[in-house]
Amino acid sequence: MRWGVVTFPGSNDDRDTRHALGRLFDDEVVALWHKDRDLGDSDCVILPGGFSYGDYLRAGAIARFSPIMDAVGAHARAGGAVLGICNGFQVLCEAGLLPGALVVNRALRFVCHDVTLRVESDASAATSSCRPGDRLRIPIKHGEGCYVNSDDELGRLEAAGQVVFRYVDEAGEASAEANPNGSARNVAGVRSEQGNVVGMMPHPEHAVDPLLGLTDGRRVFESIRAWVGRRGA
Repeated sequence: MRWGVVTFPGSNDDRDTRHALGRLFDDEVVALWHKDRDLGDSDCVILPGGFSYGDYLRAGAIARFSPIMDAVGAHARAGGAVLGICNGFQVLCEAGLLPGALVVNRALRFVCHDVTLRVESDASAATSSCRPGDRLRIPIKHGEGCYVNSDDELGRLEAAGQVVFRYVDEAGEASAEANPNGSARNVAGVRSEQGNVVGMMPHPEHAVDPLLGLTDGRRVFESIRAWVGRRGA
């Protein structure tokens, strides 16, 4: 399998993501530049965390116009796997590849700590090897991670299984105390209708090494790998 990790001006988790994938799998991991016009035959494209274009205007608002996003959009429409992490999630929403938007945290403060996620749906590339109700411990670090959408659209997304992850407390409940940024209905990640495009605010690439204390991020990447493998079988 070939993974492609995009670097935008201001990305700062692209190397971390490539390193994590290299530790997990004996796969090819290629670096993609924001001015590239193709994805180098990547099976899964990852838009990493960071501050693309300095988050000017809005987080992800300028990166959506990068040349490579035409190829990312074509890959997504063809059913290819795409994962947006933190700033990558913001870019996918700005590009219209995922529903909703990410805005400034309700408390108007940058947050950086570990959170507990509850898997809400296994019908996505990033959760295909998980079960609904599974809990993952993964870190967050963002200033604009508050997921917003209309009540009607949120209801539709939930009914369609497009809410993939939700922030929960130690008891597994989507409580206000467990919500780090004020996201509507504690949403931490969503998917496209097909399930091949997933965006999440937490950083699975920082939760793959026992030396760092967390390993649940592995399940996200393992799910994508299994999902791609099934499609190619």
